[in-house]
Amino acid sequence: MLKEIKQLCLEYTDLSEDEIQVIQMMAQTLQPLANLEAADIFVDCPCREGDAIVVAEAKPEEGLSSYKNSVVGMFAKEEDEPAVARTIKLGIATKYMKARTQEDNYTIQSVEPIKYNSRVIGVLIRERRITDEAEAVEDRYEAVETPLNHMINDSEWLTESIDEGLLLVDGNGYVTFRNMYAKELFQDLGYVEDILGQKYKNICLTQYDKKSDLTEVLSEVRISKHYLRIRQIPMKKGDIRLAVIIRDITWNREQEKSLILKSVAIKELHHRVKNNLQIIASLLRLQARRTDNEETKRLLSESINRILSIAVTHQLLSQSGMDEVNLKEVLHTVRNNAVQSFLGPSRKINLELTGDEMTVNSDIATSVALSVNELLQNSIKYAFAGREEGNIRIQIIRGKIYSAIEIVDDGIGFDSKKIRSDSMGLNIVDSMVRDKLHGKLKIRSDRDGTRVSFDFMNKTTDMVGLD
Repeated sequence: MLKEIKQLCLEYTDLSEDEIQVIQMMAQTLQPLANLEAADIFVDCPCREGDAIVVAEAKPEEGLSSYKNSVVGMFAKEEDEPAVARTIKLGIATKYMKARTQEDNYTIQSVEPIKYNSRVIGVLIRERRITDEAEAVEDRYEAVETPLNHMINDSEWLTESIDEGLLLVDGNGYVTFRNMYAKELFQDLGYVEDILGQKYKNICLTQYDKKSDLTEVLSEVRISKHYLRIRQIPMKKGDIRLAVIIRDITWNREQEKSLILKSVAIKELHHRVKNNLQIIASLLRLQARRTDNEETKRLLSESINRILSIAVTHQLLSQSGMDEVNLKEVLHTVRNNAVQSFLGPSRKINLELTGDEMTVNSDIATSVALSVNELLQNSIKYAFAGREEGNIRIQIIRGKIYSAIEIVDDGIGFDSKKIRSDSMGLNIVDSMVRDKLHGKLKIRSDRDGTRVSFDFMNKTTDMVGLD
């Protein structure tokens, strides 16, 4: 455990040796704390690039944990764990704040800063699970239902402060109370007379059944331009038998429609970008056919492949309407383009694509595709000089935070130090990996072949500070 903590801190944080030792000492106390608190206990450290990374954990040995698997080595995103971000930035404790876990569950976090020489070097986190997530995220109907008895008559002003319509129905089925929100809502729906004093079955917005007075009923209806969520709650308060809470969710539904329309627009946008890139590639092909200079043809062919390697990402995005694509599908098309462009019928070079399935956003997919295209071109052009046969393998290696791409050939090899400085392709890859993918390019080559690899972050996000 201590070795793993040091490795994670050296790789992702700017902590000094002394600060790492403090984190290691703290980590050794986690299991007793987890057992004592009957809670999950973690130590997170701030990353160089923002957010935080989990470096140590302990689950209660007898209590119920919120986690099925280990989360050591995973990021704690600011938007998912605001308590962690707040404590790291401000250096003060944060109590009882809701968090979203790396396994997409919800917990309640309390966070304490870990300091060394007045500097926050990490945080100690206690998490307890929310036993009923629906109860935690449900609209405020449940919160309204419990204090209803205290609102009636004693605190009528409070019913006018909530942003839902409230009706109270007596034992004879008449509306004996409605707040102003409900009055205005019914008027907007077309009811001319005030609903106060009317039979509830006459103004009920859902199918009314007398039996519904005995059980709670939740329904959603569309009336004219309005979308309404209606909850009927049985009550026993004097003569009051039923409370009806009505929320206008029209805005929510309109936003959902807007998102669908935006998704369609995004698909169309990517489709047009893909088409434009393919048109540019076609124009370059025409230009290549009009020249007899072999060097010009070669350079145009390389440019065409670069454009097509970018176009493939937009092609897949135009089909999904989302900002994520399957990386293996992208590289499969890049591989096929390289075969068609650079392998003649006489050359028997096998290009194999293996490895893990994973989805990445469009920026990562485009940068990886362009990098792999350059590396494939170099390998096909130079690795098998004087040979007509060979093997090239592209492998995707998926990790928790960083993943990697390896391109391995069994060619003649080369002096990587000599060629790296004057190779346009490798310079493109090196720049792309460093600046766009936040990774490192590694090259190993000898007489048995060449292995080129680069790593990249699975997700890249803009870092936004706390106010």
